[in-house]
Amino acid sequence: MSFLRKFAAAALFLAAPALAQTAAIRIEQPWARATPAGATAGAVYMTIDNLADAEDRLTGVSSDAAARTEIHEMKMADGIMKMRAVADGLAVPAHGAAALKPGGYHVMLIGLKKPLTAGEKVVLTLDFAKAGKVEVSAQVMALTSTGSKMDHMKMH
Repeated sequence: MSFLRKFAAAALFLAAPALAQTAAIRIEQPWARATPAGATAGAVYMTIDNLADAEDRLTGVSSDAAARTEIHEMKMADGIMKMRAVADGLAVPAHGAAALKPGGYHVMLIGLKKPLTAGEKVVLTLDFAKAGKVEVSAQVMALTSTGSKMDHMKMH
């Protein structure tokens, strides 16, 4: 194997935790915020890119890190921030993206089996209506993290 092929293979292997994909779905920068001791819930964020010619839908999520997982949305309603489970999943437009970020859509981990600790990873399986199952490894960031690229660089 040539040097360039070995280098490309090594780069792909090292990048794998930050990027998961199928032929049509690409997951970018999956991350979670650390939780304080005793917390029973946490959240995971990411960007879901749909490379396909048709809309897809994130219909479910599972993780061994929690008793239950749900797709949630936070939004202002009548001057009050409300959070609710998204019953029919999250649409990801054709050749578009869905952003899961603090203050918006996110994956809720309910009944955490242990606190989320900075530096660790949380493995999730995302279930899409068309693309099927995609496994994602989300980096747990500091409790004060905003999920910005600067926060991610501090982890390395």
